[in-house]
Amino acid sequence: MTNTTPFILPFSDINARDLGLVGGKGANLGEMTNADFPVPHGFCVTTTAFAAFIATAPDAEGLYALLDTISTDDLDSVREIGERVRQTLLEVPIPNEIADALRYAWQEIGADDAYAVRSSATAEDLPDASFAGQQDTYLNIIGEDALLDAVRRCWVSLFTDRAILYRAQNDFPHREVLLSVVVQKMIMSEKSGTLFTADPLTGHRHTVSIDASFGLGEALVSGLVTPDAYRVDKRTMTIIERQVSEKEVAIFPEKGGGTRQEMLDAHKRKQAALTDDQILKLAEMGAKIESHYGSPQDIEWAIAPPTQPSPLRGEGK
Repeated sequence: MTNTTPFILPFSDINARDLGLVGGKGANLGEMTNADFPVPHGFCVTTTAFAAFIATAPDAEGLYALLDTISTDDLDSVREIGERVRQTLLEVPIPNEIADALRYAWQEIGADDAYAVRSSATAEDLPDASFAGQQDTYLNIIGEDALLDAVRRCWVSLFTDRAILYRAQNDFPHREVLLSVVVQKMIMSEKSGTLFTADPLTGHRHTVSIDASFGLGEALVSGLVTPDAYRVDKRTMTIIERQVSEKEVAIFPEKGGGTRQEMLDAHKRKQAALTDDQILKLAEMGAKIESHYGSPQDIEWAIAPPTQPSPLRGEGK
């Protein structure tokens, strides 16, 4: 992808040092892409674009000044000011230069494909993980209008009540938090989940912990479903624990865009989400990613049906 604007960076031009431009999620996706891990194609709308968008808002400085008046003890003011900021920004058009760069990048990697559009927050001297889960994600985005709208909504999600309150409670200036947006080809996963290269409960460095469910990963990360849990000994690559849960629901992509929640039939919900071979392949992949970074990693993954390429969607955290 060739793009000379400061507003877009393809994954291939990103590494772990680019947190200030693309946030933690974007930096990790770029780093893994360049290390040849199986990451679906994509690009980041940079924090430079976010700052340019905010600068075009009516009385942007006044909005930040309002945010600075918030008291953490006054939840009504959080809601009222948050709503005012969000409504103002949702009515701000994306500047033409940014929209043109976004369209070009999108067309370069496939305008007919579906995309996941995710927020990637960053702040100077503060790890992205502190903001994890506070901004929005939009899945199965199809078409130019939907893409532009999803990017704007990701930007605006930096000002959800939860995010505003978190920053106020931690005395972190609202102006110092910037947002990148990750635009990534969608994996229509039949199975998905999370992987920890060290046991999250015990901290044991020799145990890979895998949670898995059917469909898209949002059912798992949002708490809609109790996932299967698998443990693998990293030294011997043997499965040492297997807990299969009753997975009642799953989230699947809709044909025209967006997602739907679906109840699984009685037989499917009791099936193991992963085969032994898939468990071990995921564990091996996790161990390689951990080796690359030199520290334990928290990874989101997805397995597509055989008809779709890119069997795993890695997203190191």
